[in-house]
Amino acid sequence: MTKLDRLARSLRDATDIADELTKKGIALNLGGAVYDPTDPVGRLLFNVLGMVAEFEADLIRARTREGMAIAKAAGKLRGRKPKLTASQEKHLVQLHRTGAHTTSDIAEVFGVARSTVYRAIQRAEQA
Repeated sequence: MTKLDRLARSLRDATDIADELTKKGIALNLGGAVYDPTDPVGRLLFNVLGMVAEFEADLIRARTREGMAIAKAAGKLRGRKPKLTASQEKHLVQLHRTGAHTTSDIAEVFGVARSTVYRAIQRAEQA
């Protein structure tokens, strides 16, 4: 037993999946009712449930976009926090400029990946 909105992202996908399963002789149980593609009422109910599931998915996407836009306007949509503080990044760049340490050494000392070191150096050069 599965929920139709978990089966596919659109009505077309759900229909294609149901048809493929039916060709293989697999009965599709949706919400306690077995989907019978030969029965007109079964096809009607499947399509209605599929449209409702697609509508619900569209509503969720719209609400998510709206919520993100509101958070962005309020300055609360930030993303991932940086691995290093500003002072740590400044110290990292100073260590690199002295030339006494390799990028791998600096990355190991600060507990970050080499790519993080490279990005910190690049930001310092652009500033």
